[in-house]
Formats: sequence, structure tokens, C-alpha cells
Amino acid sequence: MSNIKGKLHLHQHDIDMVEAEAADLAEGAPAHTAWRVLCDQPGIGWVTAGKLLARKRPRLLPVYDQVVRCVLGRPKSFWLDLHDALRADNHALHRDLTALRQSADLPATVSTLRVCAGGSVQHR
Repeated sequence: MSNIKGKLHLHQHDIDMVEAEAADLAEGAPAHTAWRVLCDQPGIGWVTAGKLLARKRPRLLPVYDQVVRCVLGRPKSFWLDLHDALRADNHALHRDLTALRQSADLPATVSTLRVCAGGSVQHR
């Protein structure tokens, strides 16, 4: 499990997914490797592994669970697809999520990824 801590230390605490490079989220990247290591642990499935990583890097890694999968389906790479969406059109989605967070009077400590996840749950 110390391997996971080492992998996560390779990522900054305060980087937003929109600011990250696609390579930071791709297969073989430290975050992806940490997810695989967690999934290989007895009793930890893909949802728990993802939620643990999202908790440790809330601005970089989104929650992807059964509810989000129900709404968005099963993309080949949820992290990369969301990364692309956040960066498309000069970061339009990211700006919209930031504006939504502000209009909901949520603190800046609530990441745009959590705002997006909340919208997914509400959409369901």
C-alpha cells in the first residue's frame, strides 16, 4: 500500500483536472497505477478504489461510481474523456462548473469535479 502513497506524491495536491496533462491521467500514469494497485487489494473494488483516489486528489480525480456510470455509461477512459470535455472549447465546461459552484454559494474548496458529480446525480 505504500506504493500508492508514492504514486500519489507524484501529483500535486492542488492541480485541477483541467490543468493536468492527458498523460497524467492515462494508463501507466501514477494515478492510474495507484488505482490498479488499490483494485488488486482484497475487498477493494473499482468504486472504492476510485473514491479513495478522488478523496486524496479531489481536484484531479473524479468520482466514478455506479450512479455516474448509470448516467454517463462506460467510456473507455472516464478520466481522459472528462479531461477532454473540461478542456474543450477553451475550457467552457470548466468555466460553467465554476460559475455553477459560485451561484450555489459553494466554497472554492469544492472542486469543479465535485460540482460535476453532483450534477450527474441530480440528472439521474
